[in-house]
Amino acid sequence: MAAPNFWDNPETARQTVQRLKSLKAVVDPLRRLIAKCDECRAMEELLAEADDPEVRQELEAGVVSLNRDVDHVELLTLLSGPNDARHCYFSIQAGTGGDDACDWAEMLLRMYLRYFERNEFEVEELSMRYGENAGIQSCSFLVKAPYAFGYLSCEVGVHRLVRISPFSAQGKRETSFAAVDAQPELDDVDIDIDWDKDVREDTYRAGGKGGQHVNKTSSAVRLTHLATGLVAQCQNERSQHKNRATARKMLLARLYQVEQAKRDSELAKVYSEKGQIGWGNAIRSYFLYPEQRVKDARTGEVTSNTQGVLDGDIQAFIDAELRRRAAARHK
Repeated sequence: MAAPNFWDNPETARQTVQRLKSLKAVVDPLRRLIAKCDECRAMEELLAEADDPEVRQELEAGVVSLNRDVDHVELLTLLSGPNDARHCYFSIQAGTGGDDACDWAEMLLRMYLRYFERNEFEVEELSMRYGENAGIQSCSFLVKAPYAFGYLSCEVGVHRLVRISPFSAQGKRETSFAAVDAQPELDDVDIDIDWDKDVREDTYRAGGKGGQHVNKTSSAVRLTHLATGLVAQCQNERSQHKNRATARKMLLARLYQVEQAKRDSELAKVYSEKGQIGWGNAIRSYFLYPEQRVKDARTGEVTSNTQGVLDGDIQAFIDAELRRRAAARHK
């Protein structure tokens, strides 16, 4: 990277920078772990010479922090899939439940945006479809971070909300559903596809809260793979050509995931269960009435801190799913 001509080829340079970030995501936590270990050993030696209450208290706090960091490094070893280290396309789709479902999809969007912010993930909006009366019908993003796909693949599936509906005049309890999906960003995927014959392309004006240009020109692109019905759309760029290129990459990533699911029993189970965005397919339930509870159906992970979860505190659920997958692989 220090070479004078490093940025002569911007695309290759970006790939190198991303490779560096991925390596640092593995090496830096280990370096911090070793440094903390050395600090704890030094304090232990001090205590052996003289029992100082302040040093003992500092050592105890250091050991707690050290254990937390060890847990984090252990989780990194679980992110060993071929695409776990990649950026990913991340999407949310409202399901059964009308306005409540659209509102729930927007609540999930806020939850994940808070999670991305906490973890300093870079997020680029690709498409956004707003509900007729409330919330969003669907949205998609490109999430850039080391191991973005590895972490967010743990969230793939149907999410269920139980609450008193703000859209019900009778104050009834309603159940709403929304689906979350993730695909790795792939630059080297080898899928044979005839873009003229296999895919239908629709162009449209980007609606919602875009700028004047976005709303007045048909720059947004929606691609539909005719054989599978898979859809990818992008509207974030002013250029139709750029939106088409991004939508094609997204569609290829989704087709790749489908092919992987055919060969991977765990993936096949996830995608078959996601199926209908409604009853019987939820991976996680968020209860806001009559009790306050969030429970993951796959791992049994549960918490009563519903507000914390909806504010983006979801790492415990992701960690539990990573451990469940690792245990399943070793059976």
